[in-house]
Amino acid sequence: MSDQHSHQSFETRAIHAGNTADPLTGAVVPPIYQVSTYKQDGVGGLRGGYEYSRSANPTRTALEENLAALEGGRRGLAFASGLAAEDCLLRTLLAPGDHVVIPNDAYGGTFRLFAKVVERWGVDFSVANTSDIDAVRDAVNERTKLIWVETPSNPLLGITDIEAVAGVARQAGVKLVVDNTFASPYLQQPLALGADVVVHSLTKYMGGHSDVVGGALVTADEALGEELAYHQNAMGAVAGPFDSWIVLRGIKTLAVRMDRHSENAEKIVEMLTQHPKVTQVLYPGLPEHPGHEVAAKQMRSFGGMVSFRVEGGEEAAVEVCNRAQLFTLGESLGGVESLIEHPGRMTHASVAGSALEVPADLVRLSVGIENVDDLLADLRLALG
Repeated sequence: MSDQHSHQSFETRAIHAGNTADPLTGAVVPPIYQVSTYKQDGVGGLRGGYEYSRSANPTRTALEENLAALEGGRRGLAFASGLAAEDCLLRTLLAPGDHVVIPNDAYGGTFRLFAKVVERWGVDFSVANTSDIDAVRDAVNERTKLIWVETPSNPLLGITDIEAVAGVARQAGVKLVVDNTFASPYLQQPLALGADVVVHSLTKYMGGHSDVVGGALVTADEALGEELAYHQNAMGAVAGPFDSWIVLRGIKTLAVRMDRHSENAEKIVEMLTQHPKVTQVLYPGLPEHPGHEVAAKQMRSFGGMVSFRVEGGEEAAVEVCNRAQLFTLGESLGGVESLIEHPGRMTHASVAGSALEVPADLVRLSVGIENVDDLLADLRLALG
């Protein structure tokens, strides 16, 4: 993060970091540099360091500077998707024979990347309940290079004490990676709590409007950032200029959106906890949630993701998803519109039969920013 923005509040950084006025026209929004190559002033005479847009593009640079500022990091990197960002990180930091500790509740695509792609490359992994610090410590061995954390986790909304796990990582001499997608940098700052790298699916809350796919890495260390940037260029799964511009536009309203997501979610949770057909509500804002105290310590508020279990098992959960009308049946999250899904058959089908398998009676909500009374009415209708 540049010194220019280090003293500013989050809302100000979200709007201004990386968003300098265009020097040619004075445009207050960075232009979309829809270009592949750049004229050189003589051989090797690059203007601003730009030669080819896989290596660097001014619109992507603006986004990457913004991402670093929001997470309080030294280097931000933008990718074509969240999984592209994860792939770059793993292939940069790992080699055949290495070992990773991954959580027992995580995005299905992350598990698929480890279990079906990275493991075939000779990298082993162990599954641990990252909410249990002793379990994390016990899972680390002499070949461990990374501890991977999602908090809040997907889809069970588990909470991991980032600062405590960072202590385990430092003691073991390994790096801590935190997927901050569910919280966003507005609600949680993993690097300030000791993480080495933050991962984002920019598709979700950062973009915020279900109209772009992207991913990001933000590092606390400049040298690690440079190493990742080398691999980003060498591997090539970069964010395009238009996608970068769309994410930048979404980020400007991130703070106000996250406030509304959280407010709506809290009211929905209150209703769900009292509904006779709901057997359990998973939300870190609930005092009875096992991670509530940790979440209250490390998060600004508890976010817009809610999961709950219903009477009647899997078929009843599927019917709840099918009966919803205002909540759109869909696999993503973090947009202004509310979404509903059945993780076992949708986002987390890839973890079936593994240690990460999710309950069949689970429904996941991405609570949008619509009028909460309309959302409550729709859920009551869906629950029957």
